[in-house]
Amino acid sequence: MKITFVGAGYVGLVSGACLSDFGHEVTCIDTNPEKIELLSRGKSPIYEPGLEPLLQKGIGLKRLSFTTDWNQAIPEADVVFIAVGTPSSRRGDGYADLSYVYSAARTLAPLLKGYTVVVNKSTVPVGTAREVSRIIKEVNPSTDIDVASNPEFLREGAAIYDFTHPDRIVIGADSERAQEKLKEVYRPLYLANTPFVATNPETAELTKYASNAFLATKISFVNEMANLCEAVGAHVGDLVHGLGLDKRIGPKFLHPGPGYGGSCFPKDTLSLVRIAQEHGAPTRIVETVVEVNNAQKARMVRKIRQALGGNESGKTLAVLGLTFKPETDDLREAPAFSILPPLMEKGLRIRAHDPVGMIEAKRLLPEIFYCGNPYEACEEADAVCLMTEWNQYRALDLERVKSKMRQPIFIDLRNVYTPEIMKQAGFYYVSIGKKDVMTLLESQWPQKKEKRGSL
Repeated sequence: MKITFVGAGYVGLVSGACLSDFGHEVTCIDTNPEKIELLSRGKSPIYEPGLEPLLQKGIGLKRLSFTTDWNQAIPEADVVFIAVGTPSSRRGDGYADLSYVYSAARTLAPLLKGYTVVVNKSTVPVGTAREVSRIIKEVNPSTDIDVASNPEFLREGAAIYDFTHPDRIVIGADSERAQEKLKEVYRPLYLANTPFVATNPETAELTKYASNAFLATKISFVNEMANLCEAVGAHVGDLVHGLGLDKRIGPKFLHPGPGYGGSCFPKDTLSLVRIAQEHGAPTRIVETVVEVNNAQKARMVRKIRQALGGNESGKTLAVLGLTFKPETDDLREAPAFSILPPLMEKGLRIRAHDPVGMIEAKRLLPEIFYCGNPYEACEEADAVCLMTEWNQYRALDLERVKSKMRQPIFIDLRNVYTPEIMKQAGFYYVSIGKKDVMTLLESQWPQKKEKRGSL
């Protein structure tokens, strides 16, 4: 089958590469000629484990190609996926910006030949498939199309596995012909007994938002429980273990931290809130999830400030990890970029390291001093803050870290280490969801207390 992806971003690249590996002939269109040239050489512009070898395999087998020429990619396609960005509106009102989706529909419409299924792969509000269909038929009244919704459920850092081992495939289309065409696209998964959910476009569109909102809810919920643990003397690790063993709840997304970020959860929760309000069915739970997430980031600012003695001016913080999660170079809505600026405004100096995110971070926060490894970041630091749980930070040489610092304060916003380990290493340890950890450990380094100041 001949398949075209409009948009060679994260979703388009991963989906296109995987479908070419299924045996389809895939072409990806993008308006950026530099990106197309890079991709045509088998080089990925984004960091995603396993993606670059898959691109090179598809190109080598002549099943995957990249172009800026719509005339080359659209007319012969059996299925055209629209996989362009749908960021939050620049107006700041939480609505999704659909200008790229609608522009793609207008551009491809006159080029369609024969029966074609046009598929919204991007995350879009309810009703977008209907509007795309209207636009295409307005531009090209004689075209024979169906417009479907086929949302993606890819985790950054594990996207290839998620595409090839999905929990489900959701197909939102009004016609049986379109549904059968999309089942053919995913035939290897269909034959492997992957559940298929065939529904109308509106339900498919809402399913993506509802899924992300539910996962975001679990994150905000566990962060609230972690804060409560600190207040009452409970241990969040044991609490999460007890929760996760309940098969109705499960352990996934129950990891306390500085709040969710990335390209999906922040914008999708806001968009769902706006969709619900617009249709007179407000989602109070999701509204609260957004509020809790914002409050959690502010709480992390206070936690760092308190660990530094209540005054960060003139002090240095080593930050380990800048991306919103491990195994990605994505900095969109990363907690670090909400937490660090207010501290820097008060005179805190930052020395940071991230395995893959520093190139883009230098553009966003040039005033940070970026280091080649985590130990360099800890040089003369008054405290170290573990912001993203990259694997290389899970087994740090703690003695080496401490030897480079002015005082042994370790702020662990991902609970990678335990109070017992950090007590043995001689650190003043701050984590999430554990009461009085700082007080309990203070006796381990009384000689540092005067330098640090009173908490």
